[in-house]
Amino acid sequence: MTAATLAGIGPDEIASVRRMHPRAFGSWRGKLVQWAVWVGVIAYVIGSLWYFDVWKFAYASDRVWRLIAAMFTWKDMETWRYADIYTGIAQTLAMAFLGTMLASLAALFIGFFAARNTMPFGPLRHLVRRLLDVLRGVDQLIWGLVFVRAVGLGPLAGVLAIFVSDTGTLSKLYSEAIENIDRKQVEGVRATGAGPIKVVRYGYLPQVLPVFISQSLYFFESSTRSATILGLVGAGGIGMIIIERFRANLFDQVAFVVLNVLVCIFVIDWLSRKIRERFIGETSH
Repeated sequence: MTAATLAGIGPDEIASVRRMHPRAFGSWRGKLVQWAVWVGVIAYVIGSLWYFDVWKFAYASDRVWRLIAAMFTWKDMETWRYADIYTGIAQTLAMAFLGTMLASLAALFIGFFAARNTMPFGPLRHLVRRLLDVLRGVDQLIWGLVFVRAVGLGPLAGVLAIFVSDTGTLSKLYSEAIENIDRKQVEGVRATGAGPIKVVRYGYLPQVLPVFISQSLYFFESSTRSATILGLVGAGGIGMIIIERFRANLFDQVAFVVLNVLVCIFVIDWLSRKIRERFIGETSH
């Protein structure tokens, strides 16, 4: 549209277009709402900072720097009891692996009961979904406290906490993957006269198994971090060593343990990527 054409448009035409498309030109009400939202957000942020006493960082900065300096000033390293540290790390990895593996196996079956296309009976499907809401709605740390009370201190409580929490989340993710499959492959397998088990084996699993493997590998990495936190409530593993060192003000040993845990996370991430490339077909870029 040229400048001459625009000059030929009169006020009546402009008013008619405004009436036909009021939202395209904006309005004072819309601008007022937009400014009210921004003012509300800014006021909420400022109020939250005031409520949570953020200015205490200024008074605590000296203590923070002393703590950081203590964590990276390593002394008397020959007395650090490395056997206990690496035994705790091994327990943490075992807790994460066993809990995630059991959760993946349970979710492999539960996911089919929670998916709409594999469980047509609505009441049972909704019952399974509500159960999964309960399992993942309770934080993993709370499950750790429950199982520490039930089975006592030790790694078993951590394994059970990871298993219950991850089962709820993985089952939901698995069911969503099952619901998003290509129906044609399933119908083709069913047209051959295959029974329900073979339909699942050859119609569903080839499509969803790569997704299942990828999600389980990610949860194994996540559960390794969670197992460290679970140790703080007595569920065994490296977390118990960390809290013991903290209480004894051995911050240099705490830093050493945390660095070792980070190395384990990096190795797990690298191995997970290699497994995905091997079984899922991802290629490195």
